[in-house]
Amino acid sequence: MTVAAPPVAPGIAVWPILRDALLAGFVALVLAVPLVGFETVDVSGVGLGLNYRFGAVGVGVATVVIGRIALSLVALGHGMPILLASLAVTVFGFYRATEGDMAAGLVGTAAAVLAIRAAVSVWRRMPWPDDARFMAPGLVDGARRLAPTGFLALAVLFPFLPFVDQRVLDIAILVLTYVMLGWGLNIVVGLAGLLDLGYVAFYAVGAYTFGILGQTAGFSFWMALPLGGLLAALFGILLGFPVLRLRGDYLAIVTLGFGEIIRIVLLNWYEVTGGPNGIASIPRPSFFGMPFRAAPEDNETTFADFFGLEFSPVHRIIFLYFIILAMALAVNAFTRRIRRLPVGRAWEALREDEIACRSLGINPTNTKLSAFALGAMFAGFAGCFFAARQGFISPESFTFIESAVILAIVVLGGMGSQLGIVLAAIVLIGMPEFLRELNQFRMLAFGAGMVGIMVWRPGGLLSRRDPTIRLHPPRGPAAAGGRT
Repeated sequence: MTVAAPPVAPGIAVWPILRDALLAGFVALVLAVPLVGFETVDVSGVGLGLNYRFGAVGVGVATVVIGRIALSLVALGHGMPILLASLAVTVFGFYRATEGDMAAGLVGTAAAVLAIRAAVSVWRRMPWPDDARFMAPGLVDGARRLAPTGFLALAVLFPFLPFVDQRVLDIAILVLTYVMLGWGLNIVVGLAGLLDLGYVAFYAVGAYTFGILGQTAGFSFWMALPLGGLLAALFGILLGFPVLRLRGDYLAIVTLGFGEIIRIVLLNWYEVTGGPNGIASIPRPSFFGMPFRAAPEDNETTFADFFGLEFSPVHRIIFLYFIILAMALAVNAFTRRIRRLPVGRAWEALREDEIACRSLGINPTNTKLSAFALGAMFAGFAGCFFAARQGFISPESFTFIESAVILAIVVLGGMGSQLGIVLAAIVLIGMPEFLRELNQFRMLAFGAGMVGIMVWRPGGLLSRRDPTIRLHPPRGPAAAGGRT
């Protein structure tokens, strides 16, 4: 067994590191003064006044300068002391944040990000023996096989964990809804390579299908769910026909227009959609016909009565959580399976090169229409669930920003990556909700996190776009840790 010599860290050039850090601190100062330095406060009897927060500006600039120096030292091979120091600052910052010191919480968050970067550097520079390098891909493969089972067990047990309350469950339901939407759009954008900026239109079709049928025909959630998906798929095919010859920016413009058409129709078709007032009192989903009510109506049996439980509104939240979890897992299983079928491989071929795809005898018309229809169907299912969860829908819930957020989830997660979309949904949807404690710094922290991800992972969190099936799989030890 031979042991590779660890790379020797080069000497430290103090002045370039200091100059770079001061330049970063100056940029941070220019940005922080107008964004953080002033706060408007309500002065009784006078109106609005200004509150100066130059102390917070100083903390932010100092954090940027010290962080930049630390990053330079990590790049020079001094990752271990930076890792230990950043972990200590992280613990101290989060401890102070629990006592209400939000500035310490932000410093702790920045130190946590720095600790991750230092840990990655230490891992890469660790002097692995040759046989350990050979075993590492096997360990990675084992972890990759066990990870789905671990995530599934965690997702099933999540509502019963001690720190989970109603608010956390609501956030988890919201995140799972966007995970399902991201997986649906991933078929169109990530697999077939068709840029769709109007995806929220199918979401709205599913939601209004249940809203209208539930109000006018007495449909329950379970009766309206397949209809919402089928009607959204039909709209996907209707959108797919006029855009068959379009690509890239032109396709994005047409789909953007389609999304706005649907929203304007919902706003103006007052007799059916309720116009700007929307549709209220949408029926809630029941558990095999047993509603989640405190007081039963017309001699009905409620969920709590049937199981002998004391009524709690959390029961309905947990039930909604498992509904959207089951729907998301079904979408994931369907997508993973269909990627290995001819239609899935045709999507990937269309994404890589449409001309080569035609030369191979693949019908691009059917390929595009199937991608639009299936992606839209999953959005329709998610929209139906959204209407059942909210009990009220209006066109304000289906604006372009929703399409942008869903597309951002797909791009940030790494187009074509199912797990990446889950991580991106947690970052884009869950993180802003958990950061509400930071009040006015919430979106600033969210933006800083997004910038950090784009700097370190510009291609997405999991940006691998390997074909599902290779004609000639890679051989040798280097391929042991990769997918085939």
